[in-house]
Amino acid sequence: MTKTGWMTCTGVALIVLFSSCGYLFAAAGEEIYQVEPGFKLVPAIIMVTLLCVYIGVGILSRVTETSGYWVAGRGIGKFGNGAAIASDWMSAASFMGVAGLLYLKGWFGLGYIIGWTGGYVLLLCLIATQIRRFGKYTIPEFLGDRYDCHTVRLIAAAVTVIISITYSTAQFKGIGLICGWIFGMNYNASVFFAAGVVCAYMLISGMAGVTRNQQIQYVVLISAFIIPLWILIKKAGGAGILPQLEYGALLSDLLEGKVASGTLGAAEIEKVRQIYLPWGAGSFYQFVALVFTLMVGTAGLPHIMIRFYTVKSEEVARKSVLWGLFFIGLLYWSSPVYAVLGKFWNPLGGQQVADVIILSAPERAGMGIAYIGYLAAGAMAAGLSTVAGLLIAGASAIAHDWYATVFNPAATDRQQLFVGRIFTAALCAVVVVTALNPPALIAQIVAMAFSIAGNTIFPVVVLGIWYSGSNKYGALAGMIWGLGMTLIAMAGWIAGIPAFGANGLLPATSSALLVCPMAFVLNILVSNLMADRISEESADRSDNILRKLHNLPGQVDEAPSGEKLPGTHMSEGFKP
Repeated sequence: MTKTGWMTCTGVALIVLFSSCGYLFAAAGEEIYQVEPGFKLVPAIIMVTLLCVYIGVGILSRVTETSGYWVAGRGIGKFGNGAAIASDWMSAASFMGVAGLLYLKGWFGLGYIIGWTGGYVLLLCLIATQIRRFGKYTIPEFLGDRYDCHTVRLIAAAVTVIISITYSTAQFKGIGLICGWIFGMNYNASVFFAAGVVCAYMLISGMAGVTRNQQIQYVVLISAFIIPLWILIKKAGGAGILPQLEYGALLSDLLEGKVASGTLGAAEIEKVRQIYLPWGAGSFYQFVALVFTLMVGTAGLPHIMIRFYTVKSEEVARKSVLWGLFFIGLLYWSSPVYAVLGKFWNPLGGQQVADVIILSAPERAGMGIAYIGYLAAGAMAAGLSTVAGLLIAGASAIAHDWYATVFNPAATDRQQLFVGRIFTAALCAVVVVTALNPPALIAQIVAMAFSIAGNTIFPVVVLGIWYSGSNKYGALAGMIWGLGMTLIAMAGWIAGIPAFGANGLLPATSSALLVCPMAFVLNILVSNLMADRISEESADRSDNILRKLHNLPGQVDEAPSGEKLPGTHMSEGFKP
């Protein structure tokens, strides 16, 4: 059998294995979704067809080189990369979670939309162009080279893995809810089934197939998300012309207690008004902390940054961010419509309804099963595309930055690909275990991943690009501080400690407002205190990276291992 045949068989075997495991766990725990149970033929046909397309694209995009597996051969254009960024970004948290949070928390939930979109402005202004000029494969690789330190590289790789696991947990929760609704499976069974699909096309194709699939998945998810809104708004009494502008009238009626079932009582009206008016579900501090955390977290996500390595040039990197923002904005413009429509048909639903509001609202509105099935397929596409990007980023951190760079520098392309595929499957297995008992709402779990990225990766990357005085000692101090405090906040949230809860001073979903600035300060302070410990050779190498990042004169090509790079040491506050 050929190598491709073995990989294809392995992928199919994984689907069967994970699906079988899912049914073994079928009795474990109560289903956590509140929509009509049972197998649904039409949505199942739509879903299986699309899954076959994704796996087929993976087979056609199979790769044999590391550049194809990690960065898609650097052949992606601005439109394609913009769509891939949007698909990578518009996860189950965006597709399902944002509408659910707006349904549950009303005005406060807008912080997620503002923070996530604002983060792309930071990426555009501070990071995208410079990262593309650097080239290579991963963010830990950039940090390891910039700070001339394997320890920085290893810690950054570990953080990337933690982010991948945390973020993917939220996606698998969303995927599990969707598969459970379509196939009538238990939540746990559907998580295992989805894991098999993800592993199958990722192991075969790597980033090349993932990117092509993400472009397809964007078309599926955005059409699935927006098209049903015209029917839904019309059923709720709107004109059905532009739902994004029409839902305001429906919201006004909600605040007066007018819903599909009649009129709410006085106490129920007050409850709805408290949620949908400013500061009803959170304080000013909590709102600002959430927005800030999501902004710096967005700009610090390794699986988003790695997209800039896949494009042809730095100009394409900049333009792809703009196109990505446009594509993302189409979905975020529509999320509040689902939340208000959900309140109209189910005004008093709780957390269990919130995570599947994009399904339960159309279901209660009596839309046809084909419409709802396609909507579910869009949600599935959103979750799969993000998980694929996350697992690629996590696997590359292990295979490329741990194994091939530090532990076995002589590794061949074939060895790196083998290790990468092994750890892709291993990370997927870890995520499945954590997703079986998710600690919070989908979007809240994602926000925790953003806290990690915003407190660790974002400060060290920004200072690594824009402040020449930052060195390995400062980088280590800032990253260890940021990671430690974020993990403490997450543990405190899970343990139910008030200070780390949603209303606490350092919530796990919004810790960057306090932790991130301190990471910057620690990095700068320690770097200056330890500046005399940096050798001239190391300073020259860092200086050469800075010149490359900013396209300055004096930059030279990298020398072979063990040789000193020529160049002028810039010891005084590099400020391009």
